[in-house]
Amino acid sequence: MSLDLQAEQVTAEPHQTVAAPAGPTRTPVARTVLMCRPEHFTVVYRINPWMDPALPTDTSLALAQWQSLYDTYIALGFNVQLVEPIPGLPDMVYAANGGFVIDNIAYGASFTHPERQPEGPAYMDWFRENGFDVHVPAEINEGEGDFLLVGEVILAGTGFRSASNSHEEAGRLFGREVVTLKLVNPSFYHLDTAVAVLDDANIAYLPSAFDAVSLSILEKRFPDAIRATEEDAAILGLNSYSDGYNVVIASRAKDFDRQLRERGYNPIGVDLSELLLGGGGVKCCTLELRR
Repeated sequence: MSLDLQAEQVTAEPHQTVAAPAGPTRTPVARTVLMCRPEHFTVVYRINPWMDPALPTDTSLALAQWQSLYDTYIALGFNVQLVEPIPGLPDMVYAANGGFVIDNIAYGASFTHPERQPEGPAYMDWFRENGFDVHVPAEINEGEGDFLLVGEVILAGTGFRSASNSHEEAGRLFGREVVTLKLVNPSFYHLDTAVAVLDDANIAYLPSAFDAVSLSILEKRFPDAIRATEEDAAILGLNSYSDGYNVVIASRAKDFDRQLRERGYNPIGVDLSELLLGGGGVKCCTLELRR
């Protein structure tokens, strides 16, 4: 989808106007993010339920859809950094898995599956070259795929990819409270597929993705959270990225779009259907760099 088609949703220039959504006033905060062009994207192995090597993939379409996401971020005033894609690493486009960055400290990734393990050092090299204090992980973790910062608290996923002892490692490194959440549905194998961070106090999530203990934690900590529908979650609608007002989401996540507008956010739909074949969406392609 071109950015022009989203003109009614994105306020890219001062002279443009959009209809103000109902609900509380939200304030956007420009972000700095890391992305990776899907120049080598394809599906040649299966490490999550979304992937099927028997289905054809279109790298040129993946590139065009990724470009629309990049262009959307630029229009929103984001500082978008790029890491060079490496041949033979088709999932490197899912930059969120490359690490977790707070206060200029980059906690590197250590991937579960051998197919993705070379991505960890590649991203850590980029962090070093760009002035981050890199911490090489001792524990298995898949970066911002399973670590989400909400205000001063880190929500941390486990159950399929990141080991729970990586939560303790991250807590020591960043000196912040870490809340462990266990994922139980293989289709939502990373926390960022089942939870969307909307701002420093608000989230959206899919209740059925979590075990009973984790669901109870979410209900108590975020009683006013948006509960996503199964239909929207099934297209990785929750795998979204927010600047506190503008929330970039899957264009097909219609009920999520509605709920966001009711809460005073400005949802912006993009089509990443080709990258969904690898099990990723908006957030998977986006790693926040917090200096």
